[in-house]
Amino acid sequence: MIAALAMTAALAVEFKPDASGFALIHGGKPAVVYVDAGAERPVARVAVDFASDLQKVSGGAPTVVHDLNGVTGNVVIIGDIGHSPVIDGLIKDGKLKVDAISGQWEAYEQAVVDHPLPGIDKALVIVGSDKRGAIFGAYDLSARIGVSPWYWWADVPVMHHDEVSVAEGVATDRPKVKYRGFFINDEDPSFGGWAKEKFGGVNHQAYAHVFELLLRLKGDYLWPAMWGRSIYDDDPQSLDTADEYGVVLGTSHHEPMTRAQVEWHRHTDSGITGGAWDYTTNAANLRAFWRGGIERALGSSSVSGSPNKKGHDYVVTVGMRGDGDKPMSEGTATQLLEQIVADQRQIIADVTGKPADQTPQVWALYKEVQDYYDHGMKVPDDVTLLFSDDNWGQLRRLPDLTAKPRAGGYGIYYHFDYVGGPRNYKWINTNPIEKTWQQMDLAYEAGATQLWIVNVGDIKPMEYPMSFFFDMAWNPAAMTPEALKAYPERWAGQQFGAAHGAEIGDVLTRYSKYAARRKPELVDADSFSLDNYGEWTRVDWAFDGLAKQADELDRALASGQRDAFTEVVGYEVDAQANLYDLYDEVAWNHRLAASGDGDANALADKAEVAFKRDGELAREYNGLDGGKWDHMMDQTHIGYANWQQPETQVMPALVRVASPRPQTWQKVVERVYAPASWTPEQCFFDGADGYISIEAEHFNRKVDGADVHWQVIADLGRTLSSVISYPQVAAPSDGRSMRLEYDVALTHDADAQLNLYLAPTLDTAGKGGLHLTVSIDDRPPQVLSFNLDPEGKGAWDKAVSDNIVVLKAPFAGLKAGPHTIKVFRIDGNVVLEKLVLDTGGLKPSYLGPPESQASR
Repeated sequence: MIAALAMTAALAVEFKPDASGFALIHGGKPAVVYVDAGAERPVARVAVDFASDLQKVSGGAPTVVHDLNGVTGNVVIIGDIGHSPVIDGLIKDGKLKVDAISGQWEAYEQAVVDHPLPGIDKALVIVGSDKRGAIFGAYDLSARIGVSPWYWWADVPVMHHDEVSVAEGVATDRPKVKYRGFFINDEDPSFGGWAKEKFGGVNHQAYAHVFELLLRLKGDYLWPAMWGRSIYDDDPQSLDTADEYGVVLGTSHHEPMTRAQVEWHRHTDSGITGGAWDYTTNAANLRAFWRGGIERALGSSSVSGSPNKKGHDYVVTVGMRGDGDKPMSEGTATQLLEQIVADQRQIIADVTGKPADQTPQVWALYKEVQDYYDHGMKVPDDVTLLFSDDNWGQLRRLPDLTAKPRAGGYGIYYHFDYVGGPRNYKWINTNPIEKTWQQMDLAYEAGATQLWIVNVGDIKPMEYPMSFFFDMAWNPAAMTPEALKAYPERWAGQQFGAAHGAEIGDVLTRYSKYAARRKPELVDADSFSLDNYGEWTRVDWAFDGLAKQADELDRALASGQRDAFTEVVGYEVDAQANLYDLYDEVAWNHRLAASGDGDANALADKAEVAFKRDGELAREYNGLDGGKWDHMMDQTHIGYANWQQPETQVMPALVRVASPRPQTWQKVVERVYAPASWTPEQCFFDGADGYISIEAEHFNRKVDGADVHWQVIADLGRTLSSVISYPQVAAPSDGRSMRLEYDVALTHDADAQLNLYLAPTLDTAGKGGLHLTVSIDDRPPQVLSFNLDPEGKGAWDKAVSDNIVVLKAPFAGLKAGPHTIKVFRIDGNVVLEKLVLDTGGLKPSYLGPPESQASR
């Protein structure tokens, strides 16, 4: 968690003595840590963790006490309001003021208090409004003294300091999104194989590390691994471990009533499970099954996995999909789903002995269930409506800003990993934080603040986008476009030191951009053009250059940082660069073999080396830190024939020339104009190219609206950046005033076509698509629109595969000379990446032509 996103200014931490502040570590010796003997288990546990973090920094043995009698000097006091007699005493005596956090959800205060108790000079009080508030207050300070949330999960080393001081004062903070969590999903072969080898399975020992990571990221909510697994049934001790850490458990979008889907296929001798997952024919058994889940969550069931007689901390998923996360039978009536939820809520009320609205519930409007909602399905007001993206990072629906507020509010289910069409993507991180920001900012501004959860696959190697997601979820309003732009350097500096923050942040940003152009599982020899704009060679060389930069950084780091660098940065860059080398060489092999060129054989050899290298890189990763992460990079990713993964890696087909003619081929990259510094006084011209290509941010003028303006988002999109209207939820414009203007010059008369390259966003209001208008000079504006439908496939499949939508507008009879292209706003959530005016020479390519030459 990056401290600059705090609600009030964070207490400054310095790695030197501060006479007026609190000496957290002095002379290599940590301060004493106090927590009440009767503290709730999660608070008692985090106090031990915090003391351990002080030892990681100082090397000195920590001291945790439960009695302050005889304690002198400086003391860290950790607890929560109402559960710590010492803290409650300080509040009563007026030495600690907690008005800013009292009664808030998961809020915390960090305060330096002089002479809090007899014999104690200073106390650093970390007080929570509740147990998780205390946890987040402690872990926040841990991160700021140099213990990364990823110290275990990514082997980020902790820098040694003999002196650490905290400035005097008070800081408070609290989350703006209530539930913030991740979903371990699609976890075989990687996470599942790793957990089996290291812990004997996805059991309480594995989950202890998961829970700690979640809390250090300032998350509170988990959907557990569910591919043939049940946290509730596989290892009952896992529930007790969740209670010990203070984590809120749930179940995924298609697993109602705290029951893992796999449990329906277990314990079939009970006479309840194993039958049809069909409420029209098997309702009684389904109700009994669900009742057992709620009883277990309450801690009162004979069902396995309910050791806590006080009940567990949970959010109940309600609703129903087909068995195995499939749609319910065609024609399923909305009325049936409403009845199912009504019956589930009756079970909740019966088991808890309280009205159903006193138990937190969520209904995931995933895929076809959203259609039922759109067609009028009634949802109880206290149930959180969980909207989803399209599994590829585009939100499908958002709250109606004009609707009456709901008691249960709204949430978002987002994806960094997915199994399904048009293709699985579960090998590696392909999630630019800029894209995540654009969509989650939209969600926050639309009022989806009750619950954010993200599917992270195997957790690794999603360290970077996960950190961003949780930092943003804590305080979305603080993640402004400026904070977004600064984030990569700041996050990299947190992991590897400020001296390397800028360079590593640059690598992370460019890697994310390149990787998101096309998911690696979709890349093949035909992905980019060999003939036009030197495209295949340019994208390959871009990755190669990035890999070279990453390798140089790796060598510049201290030896203790290199495993972490490989896990967070190096492996992804090297593996993707190698993958692009492989397919570039396969593409040229096919081309040259067709003409009998002898170089085809050399390229086949190189491709085979790259294929072998892919496996070597995975084995190197799995072997890091003595094999700590064995199996984490076992996921297949080469050789897809359809949406589903191949069982083993498959070498792409190569062609060898039996009787090659003389080798005369040489790879050539066309000249590319890339102005080093563009200014609004310049205009772009077509020259002999027959097109004008312009990056969206290179507008000459802009006209903003009264309450909405144009905003450049650096590195959002496939090439340079994007321009959006901001705030994104502003009401539609008239399509004739708010605009961007681009000056161009034609060298010849032309019947032209304007191509707008847009991110494949969705109409989150369901009102017929997204719209904008375009014109050239004073010609009448043309309204352009797109309405991608994830259930309609076709156009949506292509758009998310290519990560782009191209809209086209004809402009006949343009004369040689200067012109002005105008792009007018109508709707928000339209993300403009690039414009290409085709004056007769545009050639097919994946990314479109590089930016044209500009002159004054």
